[in-house]
Amino acid sequence: MLEELEVRDLGPIHHALLSPAPGMTAITGETGAGKSMLLNAIGLISGAPAQTARIAPGQEAAWAQGVFAVNADSPAAHILEDAGMELEDGQLFLARSVPEQGRSRSLVNGHTMPRTLLADVSAQLVTIHGQSDQMRMAAPARQRDFLDRYAGDGVELDAYRLAWERLQELDKRLTQLSEQQVGALQQADYLRQSIARIDQVAPRAGEDAELKEHRDRIEHAAQIGEGVTGALAALDASQLAADVDVDAPSVAALLDQAIQSLQAVGVNDLFDDPIQRLRSMSADLSDLVFGLAQQIDGEGESGDLDKLNARIHDIEELKERWGPTIEDVLAWREQAGYDLEDMDASPEKVQALRGEREEAHALALEAAQTLSSKRQEAGKRLSAQVSEELNALAMSGAALSVQVAARADSRLDAHGVDDVSFLFTPFPGSPQLPMGSSASGGELSRLMLAMELVAAEAKGSPAGKSQAKAKKGSNAASAASHPTELGERVTFIFDEVDAGVGGKTAVELGKRLALLAQSAQVIVVTHLAQVASWADRQFVVVKESGSGATNTSVEEVSEAKREQEIARMLAGSESDTSLQHARELLESSRL
Repeated sequence: MLEELEVRDLGPIHHALLSPAPGMTAITGETGAGKSMLLNAIGLISGAPAQTARIAPGQEAAWAQGVFAVNADSPAAHILEDAGMELEDGQLFLARSVPEQGRSRSLVNGHTMPRTLLADVSAQLVTIHGQSDQMRMAAPARQRDFLDRYAGDGVELDAYRLAWERLQELDKRLTQLSEQQVGALQQADYLRQSIARIDQVAPRAGEDAELKEHRDRIEHAAQIGEGVTGALAALDASQLAADVDVDAPSVAALLDQAIQSLQAVGVNDLFDDPIQRLRSMSADLSDLVFGLAQQIDGEGESGDLDKLNARIHDIEELKERWGPTIEDVLAWREQAGYDLEDMDASPEKVQALRGEREEAHALALEAAQTLSSKRQEAGKRLSAQVSEELNALAMSGAALSVQVAARADSRLDAHGVDDVSFLFTPFPGSPQLPMGSSASGGELSRLMLAMELVAAEAKGSPAGKSQAKAKKGSNAASAASHPTELGERVTFIFDEVDAGVGGKTAVELGKRLALLAQSAQVIVVTHLAQVASWADRQFVVVKESGSGATNTSVEEVSEAKREQEIARMLAGSESDTSLQHARELLESSRL
């Protein structure tokens, strides 16, 4: 609900501040006073294109701001939340500045935002029915959305959307799998060849290090043999081949000689300790000599160096492709085996997925047909009820025909299987023409009013209940009772709704605007007293000239001042007779 509208330097309005009523607000004034600028201001905060020509002469920029009461769980609040913002004490501030030079600036709760976000938020709060704005209803999507709102088919619509989302998900998965078929076959061939190559080499963990060590030993066999032989000759010449010529005595022989020499002393075990130590040294030496002798024996089994290098080359090749280590190669081979099993099963998966897709399509089509049936029934009711309302709004013979046609090929889209179109007959004998291209601005405004009234009645709102009583001929007056949760109220703005209307029809038009105002906030720009008299609150736009400049002021009128304004609208003067008529009109304009 729009709580406050403030405008600066827009057209002839240098400053204006309005607080519309929760119910119906009338904006009146003489022709050319600047009433349209207030609508332009609402258009600006609704994301309409900026027009620098509407900036007040001599000013650098025009500015408009709307303050809305919004509930935390409303669609507008959710849009803000997605954009990273929150409401401020249940209020939403939408502002727009239009400089003489440069781009306009859009603000939401004080934060600069793209104009598209401003438009998205305001679309949840304000519906403008003016000569240009309501051309949006010519769009099939808008017509379908209106029909759904009237039909109250939320349950069927949600069921279809779930089925549609499931179908879309399966279509996406199936497309991905189908597109991957060629690539998958190539990948499977690659995996098979790679696994075969690894299995052919059959490496062991750590084998590469062992092979390189072995190769080093073979390549340095002569050097190793010469060194070991020399060491053995010095330590224990008995371990060498008999043909090895050793001139000097070995360490082992010298140790034995030392032990024997000390044992030969035989004086009271005098050298037992040195003897034991020499024996220990001899034992350690024997172990060392045995190990070195093993080295000499191993060098005699050097193996085939070519085969060894070939093995090392094969393993290095595996490491370069799937490594960098043997352990990485073995891990890759294990995972490749699992992946290959999955790929081998992919044709079956595709077939199974196609079966799921067919089942999901059947369910979505069934849900779409259920939704279509409800839309078709609602379309018939909407056509009849709107046509009845149009007759009461001085459009005798005018009719709305809501066409809901299920596509012959049962082609589904995100909204079902239907093509929805609103066809309008503005006068008897006229062909049915697409809505938006078949009526004047005033006729479209009254058509939209009729549609909104019927929609309000359909959802069991206070407006609908009051309207139903009025249709039954009930003349009982009742005070307008507005819902307590005013933040939920959508704001409807009507311009030119009274074009070509007068007399009793004007009274009926005002009454129907007041009926709609029981479930929504209604702001109407009007030049008819019979319409303005039904408003809960009235603002007068007055053009003042002086000092070579024209300025427009906006003032709320009540009691005596309102009677004077209504009298002016009735007779162009404030005579006693016109004031008496104004009082009578205000008194009779009550639901």
